[in-house]
Order: sequence, then structure tokens, then C-alpha cells
Amino acid sequence: MPIRTAVPPRVLTVAGSDSGGGAGIQADLKTMLALGVHGMSVLTAVTAQNSLGVQGTWELPVDAVRAQYRSVVDDIGVQAVKTGMLASAALVETVAELLAGTDAPVVVDPVGVSKHGDALLAAEALDSVRTKLLPVATVATPNLDEVAQLTGVQVADEDGMRRAAEEILAFGPRWALIKGGHLPGEAVDLLTDGSAEHWLRAPRYDNRHTHGTGCTLASAIASGLALGQDVPTAVEGAKAYVTGAIRAGFALGGGIGPVDHGWRTRAAD
Repeated sequence: MPIRTAVPPRVLTVAGSDSGGGAGIQADLKTMLALGVHGMSVLTAVTAQNSLGVQGTWELPVDAVRAQYRSVVDDIGVQAVKTGMLASAALVETVAELLAGTDAPVVVDPVGVSKHGDALLAAEALDSVRTKLLPVATVATPNLDEVAQLTGVQVADEDGMRRAAEEILAFGPRWALIKGGHLPGEAVDLLTDGSAEHWLRAPRYDNRHTHGTGCTLASAIASGLALGQDVPTAVEGAKAYVTGAIRAGFALGGGIGPVDHGWRTRAAD
């Protein structure tokens, strides 16, 4: 087998750790590996987390987050950045400042709660997300609960997704991806920049093991952008990848298991 010499595109995730391995930094790096990019990480918080929920969270100091980011970006460089759990207003504002000085597309997953309903963002940090973080985003990827947190809009149908997208775009991201997975029927998402609309639809699989879906989707989008794809193409590819991962999600422990980040490799075996 020939030795590979080309350097793959580099993607940085700025997020929290999931000790159970299904979401957070762990999911991000698995996704990046599966999609052919080199994943790097800035750890913002540590969680004690398993299939049943989050038992504890400990955020890192601002200086530690800034040092990790500068260490990676100043030496190795990045072609895309993805953000996840940022925990506090201080961390949100620090990361937003760092992103504003980085010449790379940014995918913001405005993580507010875990799959089990555990809070992962302090309530007082929401305004910092609106005014500092979303304005530096190339793509913002809120689910319907996060839309409600950030805008007060309660989405019940596809028309509501349009309104939600307008509200999110008003904060400044170039594109909004409103994830409609919590609605009944097909798993439908809306991607828009305020003019063009892209509706992405996929079958809904009867599988409760969906831990890490949001992290995985955002990381897949960032991977596509790092590979040189435009936003609609990157989002379409990410949707296909995460749909397969949801279909192949598997049980771990006594609760909700993770999506399968390696489903393409296992499907080929």
C-alpha cells in the first residue's frame, strides 16, 4: 500500500467532551475522520455523561481555551471551524473573538441542551450567542429547541421554520440551517441565506439511538466546507451522512445510544 503524502484539509472543533463518546468533541473527531479531513480540537468543557444523561459539567478557564485555539491555528492552520458546547458567556465571547480573527468558514451549533434535556449553556450566555457568536457564523445550525431559546419562536410546521430562519439570520450568520427533526413526519431541514431556500428531506427511521446527531451534522458540514464545497453542497452531503448514521445508531448502556459515525465503512464490509 502506498504511503500517503498529501495533507488532508484541517477542521477544528471548539466544543465540550462527552465521556460516553457519542456527542461533543468525540463525535466531531469521528465524523471528520469518516469524511476525510484532519480533525483538531479545542476543549471548552468536560462532562460526565453516558446514555442516561449528563451527571456533571466543568467548564475550562478562558485562558485554557484561548491557548488551545492559538496553539492549533497559529501553527497548523484551519480550513474550517465548528463550535459546539461553549457553556458560559465568557467562553462564548472569547471564542467569538477568536473566530472573528480567523480566515476560515465557521459552523456554529448553538448547543443549549443535551439529548436528555440537560442544560449545556448558561441562560445568561444566550445574549452573547445572539450578539457575538452568530454574527461570525458562516452557517448556524439550531434545532427547534435552540430556535425557541434564541428567538422565542415556537415552530410547529414548515412555515414556522421559515419564520425561525428569518429570526436567526437577523443575528448575522450568512446561512441558517433550521433542523426540523422534532416535527412529525419526514426529517426536514431548511437551509437559507434569506433569498435561496433549500429544503432537505430524509426518511424518519424508527431508531431511538440518536445521541450526537447535532454535533455530527455540524461537523460534517464543516468537513464539506474544508473540502472546498459551497454551503448548499456541504449541507446536502452532511444531511446524507447523518441520516445514514441515525439509521445505524446502536444501543449502549441503559438509555439512548449514539449514531454510528462509521456506518459507511461497516456497510462496505
